[in-house]
Amino acid sequence: MSTADLLEEWRAYLETGRRRSPHTVRAYCGAARRLFAVHDPQGWHDIAALGTAELRAQLARRRAEGLSNASAARELSALKALLGFARDRTGRDGEASRLRGPRLKKGLPRPVTPDDARSLAEEVAEQASEEWIGARDRAVLLLLYGCGLRIAEALSLTGGDLPLGERITVTGKGGKQRVVPIIPLVREAVADYAAHCPWPIERDGPLFCGAKGGPLSQGMVQKATARARAALGLPATATPHALRHSFATHLLGAGADLRSLQELLGHASLGSTQIYTKVDAAALLETYRTAHPREQD
Repeated sequence: MSTADLLEEWRAYLETGRRRSPHTVRAYCGAARRLFAVHDPQGWHDIAALGTAELRAQLARRRAEGLSNASAARELSALKALLGFARDRTGRDGEASRLRGPRLKKGLPRPVTPDDARSLAEEVAEQASEEWIGARDRAVLLLLYGCGLRIAEALSLTGGDLPLGERITVTGKGGKQRVVPIIPLVREAVADYAAHCPWPIERDGPLFCGAKGGPLSQGMVQKATARARAALGLPATATPHALRHSFATHLLGAGADLRSLQELLGHASLGSTQIYTKVDAAALLETYRTAHPREQD
């Protein structure tokens, strides 16, 4: 069996058997392709025979290429899934699941990076007990990071908001409404969830349903996020609300002005928005301390 055949079977399983998102399929197939390039397997038995030492060596090679901790943890998750599939196909047991991903050093709270935010949303989907629940939780987290919503705002959306367009009207604190742009990635994630939700999404009912069909609670989203960040080695500060902070910080770093940011976040006063200038300045200072030649003396 050629590596191309193995890769195609793995891709088909992810797309059809597990109904994973295109982003996850690309990431997991990429991890498989890199592993195949090193070990040149002739069939699933060769993959099933790999263990902790091989996975550790593969991660070391990827880290040497500059992979971040969160991305390395994501790569490990993909490789574990691949080995699990191989062992299911061959009936072989293995110990690779005992290998733990890298941990981030503890430090000052900071916004998650764009890569970490996306990895967090994808990992939440991977860990869900059912595929539609994974699609739901991924859609919620992408609304927080991609649109800067508060978690309560995301969960207050109704079936009447479907299908999402290029913008949506959100009701925030104090009943204040604001218009928020919706990027394509978020629209696609919400549409994917709505298409697979087993419960009827009524026009006047909640958009996001719990496992038994009732409204989804904030606690369930927070628990799912906590499990995902542990798997990725992200700090405890990587909460659902931190994704909203990251949305603001990244926009500010990209040149957004404070007044526009205030409107997008729904802050009553500009003072609440100005805190992000301090966060952005702190990030710049850390970069300076890390990279400036004088700091290396």
